[in-house]
Amino acid sequence: METRVTALDLEPSGALSEATKAYFAKCEEKLGLVPNVLVAYAFDEKKLRAFTDMYNELMLGDSGLSKLEREMIAVAVSSVNHCYYCLTAHGAAVRQLSGDPVLGEQMVMNYRVAELTAKQKAMLDFAVKLTERPDTVEEADRQALRDAGFADRDIWDIAAAASFYNMSNRMAAAVDMRPNPQYHAMAR
Repeated sequence: METRVTALDLEPSGALSEATKAYFAKCEEKLGLVPNVLVAYAFDEKKLRAFTDMYNELMLGDSGLSKLEREMIAVAVSSVNHCYYCLTAHGAAVRQLSGDPVLGEQMVMNYRVAELTAKQKAMLDFAVKLTERPDTVEEADRQALRDAGFADRDIWDIAAAASFYNMSNRMAAAVDMRPNPQYHAMAR
């Protein structure tokens, strides 16, 4: 089953702007699908633009973090939150970017069993602590990231990605967002 929330269900006029239609066509061309998260946000194009602008900046913009590392954060946070949508979609991205289907599955289940570098583990430990116990994050946690080789800008990017996926996970749960079926077979 795909998402239970569709653009047509929520869009008052049922019509999408030409810009959104073009964006969805680009998704279809590049990904072979329009992610259901975008369909869910399409009821309000201002909210859709805000979501996609933030996603594009965090996940595709300039960063000291690789695309794979950012996807790993998405999966680790989503695993804590048991977000079916993000675990499926971003687990597929980890499989694809790493070229390792086992890593993608390990990340979805428990990143601690995956063969990660010490730097990657420190990054994910921080993202998970920020997810589970944000009130306990302190300078020692940031220093552990610096000691692992991250710059302060990287720490910002780790925190921003973790925060974004905590928000996204909660929105997916709130509206019963379901992943596109195609994600299940990707990069296996």
